[in-house]
Amino acid sequence: MELVNEDKTAETRQEFQATADKFTQRLSSFEFKTYLSDPDDVNSALLTIHPGAGGTESMDWAAMLMRMYLRWAEQNGFKTETIDFQAGEEAGVKSATIEIKGDYAYGYLKAESGVHRLVRISPYDANRRRHTSFCSIFVYPEVEEDINIEIKDDDLRIDTYRASGAGGQHVNKVSSAVRLTHLPSGVVVQCQSERSQLKNRESAMKVLKARLYQLEKEKEKKKKQELESSKKKIEWGSQIRSYVFHPYNMVKDHRTNYETSNIVAVMDGDLFPFMNSFLASDRR
Repeated sequence: MELVNEDKTAETRQEFQATADKFTQRLSSFEFKTYLSDPDDVNSALLTIHPGAGGTESMDWAAMLMRMYLRWAEQNGFKTETIDFQAGEEAGVKSATIEIKGDYAYGYLKAESGVHRLVRISPYDANRRRHTSFCSIFVYPEVEEDINIEIKDDDLRIDTYRASGAGGQHVNKVSSAVRLTHLPSGVVVQCQSERSQLKNRESAMKVLKARLYQLEKEKEKKKKQELESSKKKIEWGSQIRSYVFHPYNMVKDHRTNYETSNIVAVMDGDLFPFMNSFLASDRR
């Protein structure tokens, strides 16, 4: 800056600005990574989507959110695999589980756990009335193979059934879909994405381990939260973020108050500003 003030030429100013911009970018990247200091942050993530009450309206909102997260993953170099998908009766998504593979996938996506609220003119309402829909997003870190999560055979109930959706005769004749119920915790996971019952069982076990590991983490977190009354656990009905399509455009995170009017970009996967504001707030 001292050289710029002495030289006062356009070329020197441009050179200084380019250097300053690169430094700012490096500093922001470094600062963001310091937010991801939890041991699980570096892991891949398992993201589940469940629509709230409201039938087709909420299921359509779940499909919109599923597309948003798939677009985010694609834009940022993460690989995705749909482990379980149940389509709604008329439209949308009844439930879905997506594996998002890559370094720090969980660290980024943990900011998304909670209830997401949509306000819009419903395309399913002939009277063009405004509707409010809710959808619950849960994110779990994928458990590494070297982490010991003991699941006893006696604690596990395994059910097989015919998969729904595309697949032709195989879907109609073979019970390849797998549902695992962990009896002590009541956790239920299912997988029907593969034609092989064995592969579906392996995928379901991966999800079950991740959820049981997360349950243990939640127990530890609850103990800490008992000492920190100012922090509230996210539960159904207490939305973390609102997406307003009508009468104006706005996406607002209620935890950090970060908001934007560029709702098209957000629904197309531009989520880093929300993740960054949440992680920075959580770190503080």
